[in-house]
Amino acid sequence: MASGTATPTDTRTQTGLEPWQAGLAGGLAGGLTFGVMMTMQMEMIVEMAIPGMYGLGPSLAVGWAIHMFHSVVLGVVFALVLQTTGVGDRLGSNLTIAVAGLAYGVVLWVVLASFVMPAWVGAMTEMAPPVPDWNGQSLMGHAVYGVILGLLYALLAR
Repeated sequence: MASGTATPTDTRTQTGLEPWQAGLAGGLAGGLTFGVMMTMQMEMIVEMAIPGMYGLGPSLAVGWAIHMFHSVVLGVVFALVLQTTGVGDRLGSNLTIAVAGLAYGVVLWVVLASFVMPAWVGAMTEMAPPVPDWNGQSLMGHAVYGVILGLLYALLAR
């Protein structure tokens, strides 16, 4: 009679992406959606203000490229914040992570879009946007960005 020892094996396979990859993908999708909204409602921001932040002349293509770069970087920052603080582990459902994304989008709007960007544009160009620049269309775009970012992060990182 043979004797054997049962050894537990874990047969699960992880299908989720690394958190930073999920943040990158969410930032890309959210940025694309927000970019379309911005192009349709505030094309001058994409064409002039965003390139102007970097001392570049008006260009819709350049504005889009910079916007998408910012979207991806901020998506990865979202993932890093959730991961390093442990908040992502405490937020149970996809809906709560989407709400966290919404809150993140609103914070981005308050800090970056309302204060940093208009001050930066004003320092780099002859445009003189108000500081703070409380733009409702921009708030809506950042909120949509955040919800898409949070939802895709939740779906892809688990």
